[in-house]
Amino acid sequence: MKLSPTNVTFIGAVPTIAAIDVGSNAIRLAIANANTDGGYQIVYSVRESVRLGQDVFTKGTISAHTIDRTVQTFIDFKQKLGEHGVSHVKAVGTSALREATNRDGVLQSIAKATGIEISIIGGEEEARLIHQAVKKVVNLNNKVALLIDIGGGSVEVVLADDTTVLCTESYSMGSVRLLKILDEKSGGEERFNQLVTEYVDATQRRLEQEIGNQKIDICVGTGGSIESIGDLRKDLFNKNSNQKVTAEELKTLVKKLRATSFEERIQDMRLRPDRADVIVPAAIVLQKIVQQAGVEEVVIPGIGLKDGVLLEIISQLRDHEKHIDREQVIESAQRLGKKYSYDEKHGSIVAKLAVQIFDQTQTFHELAAEERLILEVAALLHDVGHYVNVANHHKHSFYLILASPLIGLTALQMDVVANVARYHRKSAPKTQHKPYEDLAPKERLTISKLAAILRLADALDHEHASTVDAVEVEYKRPRFMFRLKGKGDMLLEKWALANKRDLFESVFDANVVVEDLAS
Repeated sequence: MKLSPTNVTFIGAVPTIAAIDVGSNAIRLAIANANTDGGYQIVYSVRESVRLGQDVFTKGTISAHTIDRTVQTFIDFKQKLGEHGVSHVKAVGTSALREATNRDGVLQSIAKATGIEISIIGGEEEARLIHQAVKKVVNLNNKVALLIDIGGGSVEVVLADDTTVLCTESYSMGSVRLLKILDEKSGGEERFNQLVTEYVDATQRRLEQEIGNQKIDICVGTGGSIESIGDLRKDLFNKNSNQKVTAEELKTLVKKLRATSFEERIQDMRLRPDRADVIVPAAIVLQKIVQQAGVEEVVIPGIGLKDGVLLEIISQLRDHEKHIDREQVIESAQRLGKKYSYDEKHGSIVAKLAVQIFDQTQTFHELAAEERLILEVAALLHDVGHYVNVANHHKHSFYLILASPLIGLTALQMDVVANVARYHRKSAPKTQHKPYEDLAPKERLTISKLAAILRLADALDHEHASTVDAVEVEYKRPRFMFRLKGKGDMLLEKWALANKRDLFESVFDANVVVEDLAS
């Protein structure tokens, strides 16, 4: 059952959708009715205690027994999807599946048994989806928010406002992973404390880098372990709500949890066995981050990754096409550019001109909104390689972009962005170039088309003088006529455009003529 976002409207009956979160500590299914206002109402929710991380974080692979349990869980989920008349389902896998060496075999087994395909997402995408879910239920207007998601395999620490993720860091200190270290017979606790301290210190440095002395207005915690901490806070301190925990309460909880045995946490605190063990490292990590960030309380809204996935499905259905959060992607790209001291004005001018050319040649390249955004991002970042060296800076741009995932883009989309930026000058795309060769023919053709456009746009601001304001493209077989609008005679830009036209002419099999140079 594949996500099929096209040809769906919200007229009449609203669709029933489902999200599956394949985590390191459990697999979750949420089935919901989508609302006409972009929200949803959950009608069925279940959590299956399949601990993929227990295998992966010790042996690197998922055992045959755990694979069988995972496949059976998906078979059961498939039955529930049918019973509820689900029309669209999206399944995502996080840390454990990302790291499992036999991941592909597991995914194939699930797809073969159920038809459900799992998308493996990175920490950045996980953070974006959680932010989507949080801002739907927590007021982040005009606030700097610190989001902490503690999973079984990783911890996502996100700095955000009401519209976009400002920065995100993913740390390999999830509760299942850390539990393995804590349980080691020799030096386990010492190694645990050292790791947590290192990661939390790194978080603090990143926060200081991004916001300096600016105060964090609100801290939000997500994930099963944090929700259990909220429940314990309500029960142990006789509070009315489980939707927050103060820093002082958290400090007391950590002491109490560390002083009790596994059995006592099950019997006295009424925790599930698969939560009673991992809640200790989770609580310690949360308390350390809260202390370091200087926040007084953590809001616990009771939502998570699956809620973000449900909202993503709804966005795709409403937009009638593959949904990409442009504002988030551009914000992330601009932050990356600033990190490498890019020429922001030049990048913005080239991006503006590139999309103008893209829009006016759409009937020839036949690419869509996704590729338009990829071109825009590649144009913004095409010169970041100058940070390493001016010589061969196009190659340095490729590696810097590839090493810096942008929030809102998939790994494959990042590959295309990096390659388009790499080919904005010098050699045309060649199959002898290994990273380009490794991509599928469809992506290679897309890169060639977008790189051809980027070369022309870059030529139009060849002197970084912002002389060209706009470009008009008119096709009269067998040639494209380029007409420039801007300041002065723009002679240098016209010559640069003429000198950079080879790839465009080759890819689109037509001549490029620059007005006033045609003769």
